[in-house]
Amino acid sequence: MKKLLVLLAAVAFVVAFTVPAMSADWGFYGSARMYTFMNDVTPAGATPVSDDDLSWFLQGNSRIGAKVKAGAVSGRFEYGHSDDADLRLLNGAWKFGAGTLVVGQDYSPIDTFISNQQGPAKWGGDIDGLPWGGIYDGRTAQLKLKMASFQVALVQPKVVNVVGGADTDTSIPKIEASYSFKAGPLALKVLGAMNTCDNVVITGTTEKSYSIDSNIFGVMAKFATGPFSIAANMFMATNPGNFGLLQDNSVTSAVFTGTTVEDCDSTGTLVVLGYKASDMIRLEAGYGMLSNEVDAAGVTTKSETNSMYVQALIALAKGVYIVPEFGTVDYGDKEVGSVKTKQGDISYFGAKWQINF
Repeated sequence: MKKLLVLLAAVAFVVAFTVPAMSADWGFYGSARMYTFMNDVTPAGATPVSDDDLSWFLQGNSRIGAKVKAGAVSGRFEYGHSDDADLRLLNGAWKFGAGTLVVGQDYSPIDTFISNQQGPAKWGGDIDGLPWGGIYDGRTAQLKLKMASFQVALVQPKVVNVVGGADTDTSIPKIEASYSFKAGPLALKVLGAMNTCDNVVITGTTEKSYSIDSNIFGVMAKFATGPFSIAANMFMATNPGNFGLLQDNSVTSAVFTGTTVEDCDSTGTLVVLGYKASDMIRLEAGYGMLSNEVDAAGVTTKSETNSMYVQALIALAKGVYIVPEFGTVDYGDKEVGSVKTKQGDISYFGAKWQINF
């Protein structure tokens, strides 16, 4: 926290002495968010005992930041709350002709937000259904080109050592792209991404490389008419854990059998219904499903996670919100061949409190 205060003091000092000489427009903003929920956790096992706990904390996505614009050049920084200052965004953008070049840490092209789910306490609130059928690579370091509704980015690669070898090698960045378009009340998005790295095993004087490849393809659609709205996304992925895709599942990554790398296949769906009851109240309900499977050494391992929630967004004033919510996350059974193991579940209820300033 001290580092964050020092940072903000330094920014304020610089701005105070440079405003008269600069033409940039600075717009500061912030958001304070409190998570106040009861969580009922049933752990994995044949005879689990549930545990009820009150979770009452300042959410990690509480934030403070600024947007800066000076002609064709703009920028943004944003820090969140954790045990120390947590960098969320730091990027600059240059608009040239019909395109924009973005340099720095930003949301990736495949990131897709259609839900406002708060989720269980372990996710810190505002998880937006992303681990249970959503599509989210996070805020990543990248070089991104935006041309109207098309985005393509060269992103910091993800490196996971699957084989337990002595070395990992990367030669190209992660590649992500998306295209969005609207037609009246309908909005669509198509996205794809790939990541690759080599795991190296050294035995004596023999060196062997194993390529770990990850691919993602997904679509999103939103439709709104009157007070009603519906949104859904679907995706298929290979080795999502090796890619870095956010998933809440016990099976996400490739498996090394000692001679070959076996891929993990993943599919996910997220569906969200909305209803604007008034200018003050908006209702939302959602369902997410994530199913992952890997075949290794003649044994199939699979796991499916399901999530459901209902919430009401209540606007007390401009920028002031209370969001009561009830939801569940069911981890189902982990199947290894014919053996099934219960993985537990979580149910939660309470509210988020938020003031934007």
